[in-house]
Amino acid sequence: MNTSTCTCAFVGTASLLVLLSLAWGYGVAAGADSPAPAAVVDGTGKIHVPSDYRMIYQFLGSWAVAGKQGRGSNAIHTVYASPGVVAGYQRDGRFPEGSVLVKEVFDAATEDMTTGTVSRSETLKGWFVMVRDSSNSHPDNKLWGDGWGWAWFDAGDSRNTTSTDYKVDCQSCHLPAKASDWIYVKGYPALAK
Repeated sequence: MNTSTCTCAFVGTASLLVLLSLAWGYGVAAGADSPAPAAVVDGTGKIHVPSDYRMIYQFLGSWAVAGKQGRGSNAIHTVYASPGVVAGYQRDGRFPEGSVLVKEVFDAATEDMTTGTVSRSETLKGWFVMVRDSSNSHPDNKLWGDGWGWAWFDAGDSRNTTSTDYKVDCQSCHLPAKASDWIYVKGYPALAK
């Protein structure tokens, strides 16, 4: 085999890998028995809510946000991680490159049940999506920085974020979790070994 044939084979293989990577989008590789996650990020860094996250992402945990007045919770936050994130975090103690986290934010309803007073998810308010990107792949996009892509989506539109600048719209809620890479890991029992 001559050098030009080897180069063409290598370039062809490399191109195929790049195309497959772009088609798959961000997300840690799924196991052999798991379907690949839908693309979450396009080439410009535009993030959207993955349509299949409830089917193939792993449940990380949930948060009940206490109501300001009265009994029960004001909101319920439920968080999912793309395939491979939990295993990678348990192995390395950090979120793998390409990890996708999806947080559903619900208004809560509180009622008396046989087990006592309970709060449950009621109306979806929106989603918060984060994509692990320590290499700063989208430096000109204001939704990317500090190792993540950050985006809030109102419940009516999972394709177009309403956030425009992560430093203004998203990061302030995560300041107390800066030491754990901006993520409140203590609320996610699935990450524990």
